[in-house]
Amino acid sequence: MGLEAELQAVLPELIQLRRHLHRHPELSGHEQQTAALVAGELRRWGWQVREGVGRTGVLAELGPAGPGPGGDPVEPLVVALRVDMDALPVEERTGLDYASTTQGLMHACAHDLHTSVGLGVARLLSAVAQRQPQLLRHRVRLLFQPAEETAQGAAWMKADGAMENVAALFGLHAFPSIPVGTIGVRSGSLTAAAGELEVEVLGEGGHGARPHQSTDAIWIAARVVSGLQEAISRRLDALHPVVVSFGRIEGGKAFNVIADHVRLLGTVRCLDNDVHAQLPAWIEETVHALCRGHGGEARVRYRCISPPVQNDAALTQLVAEAGTEVLGSQQVQWLDQPSLGAEDFAELLDGIRGTMFRLGVAGPDGCTPLHSNTFAPDEGALAVGVRVLTLSLLRWMERPR
Repeated sequence: MGLEAELQAVLPELIQLRRHLHRHPELSGHEQQTAALVAGELRRWGWQVREGVGRTGVLAELGPAGPGPGGDPVEPLVVALRVDMDALPVEERTGLDYASTTQGLMHACAHDLHTSVGLGVARLLSAVAQRQPQLLRHRVRLLFQPAEETAQGAAWMKADGAMENVAALFGLHAFPSIPVGTIGVRSGSLTAAAGELEVEVLGEGGHGARPHQSTDAIWIAARVVSGLQEAISRRLDALHPVVVSFGRIEGGKAFNVIADHVRLLGTVRCLDNDVHAQLPAWIEETVHALCRGHGGEARVRYRCISPPVQNDAALTQLVAEAGTEVLGSQQVQWLDQPSLGAEDFAELLDGIRGTMFRLGVAGPDGCTPLHSNTFAPDEGALAVGVRVLTLSLLRWMERPR
């Protein structure tokens, strides 16, 4: 199909696009400039583009749009690829020449890389449409999604019809523990169900010199943080792991004043859907007991962020075969364990077959974790993602439906 030559010709441009995106990160729901750049490139390559899908998302389509083979008046099947675009509120410390120019914002989760991979797939499929249109037997839809980090963008795009007529959905995510040039695949559960937890600890303020005359909300909050972890290990089944992590604590106004209010924000992860359904009530009961036991009160709010990603076995096998074809069998790893990370890709899988694979981004010196302020994926992963996804989409279209 001549796709490798096309990729090599466009790869320098894709790398520059990725570096531009990295320099100019945008927070979830505010990806206006990123979306404008993406939409412009897609139009330049002949894709039909809709902007403002899911607020700041971009939807693009290519391929047959009329009746199916034989003239049957039916909608053509659609195979879709989803990539995410948003950045994180992280101050970059990579020292890269193309580091973020926006203070306090960084592409610390590789969404700049994902977006560039999606554009690479768009470029290669555009070449196929021009030179070998018979290979595009079905319509291809690209979803450039906003607000993955806040687990809102997938639902926004879905509400705007992004998943209509989709028969199969593909996706990828960078993975720092896998070397560049390699992909990781897994059937079934890939990521965890996730929730957002907010706890308000209520005490009674007083003078810092006389804590016995007050109810110290900071001290009680510390008991909540540690006590919840202890309760998980002793009151829940260890065969169904649960992770609770608090990422933000707010409380107190002065060094010598006992705080009467502390706010905790955290995340909850679990692989088992039944356990996850029981967690909100269990956490609320546990937190209230901990606070009352130390003389305080609590308000607890829990929001389900995303269900787990469940990869379709046949589509995962297709990706593994495509990866083997373009990378070699040694560069395709079957992952033994799912991740407790969350992905709102799962929101798009409601009633839809799909699969997401892990894209290795670790260079010779390794790679720091996702969301780290020194996260710097090896750019060699860009071409790998484009190769595997383009071939996966084309191979899906070859198979009888």
